[in-house]
Amino acid sequence: MKRGRLWTGLVATAAVAAGVVTWAALDRPDATSDSAGGTPDSRRIVKANSLLEAGLLQAKYQDYTGAAGTFREVVELDPGNKLAWYNLGVIAQRDGRKTDARVAYEKALKTDPKFAPALFNEAVLFEPSEPDRAIKLLKRAVAANPKASTAYLHLGQVLAKKDRDDEARDAFRRAVAVDPALHRFVPEPFKDSASPSPTSSQAGANR
Repeated sequence: MKRGRLWTGLVATAAVAAGVVTWAALDRPDATSDSAGGTPDSRRIVKANSLLEAGLLQAKYQDYTGAAGTFREVVELDPGNKLAWYNLGVIAQRDGRKTDARVAYEKALKTDPKFAPALFNEAVLFEPSEPDRAIKLLKRAVAANPKASTAYLHLGQVLAKKDRDDEARDAFRRAVAVDPALHRFVPEPFKDSASPSPTSSQAGANR
């Protein structure tokens, strides 16, 4: 079956430091082939997926209140829908409702403990108040997705604040190896050790 690409929610990135939030594309869940047939459960999932797409479209056009209502309908139909929970967390995070965001991300992670976007966004919430918890979440994120360059960058920043310099240096190096453009976000004391190699710079240019 063909898999589409959809905008699935706001994700904090390396540009968070500059107050920028971007949209991240993730795979759409597979839909059941025929909503008119099948079991009640399959029809329920089809309806949930249809609502999910409607909610994503609302969010794309910045109708966040409408999108949140639609995503809540999705999780009523499909309590394990990680994308709906994730987007509820994103909207709550955008609105400054940190507790609600954490709850939503945890619901997404209950379905998929390796769902890197939820791990990353939850870590960002914990960075200021619970850095050790943020570190654990970020390590889970990069284990789930070794190419998660911004997760490595944030991991390095939190480790540096904890004076865990060797670990921070390694995290920054990994972030820049994946995406050389992130070098400008690396704190000054770590810039030299994290400088992109000619190979990684070329790889970044070809991405």
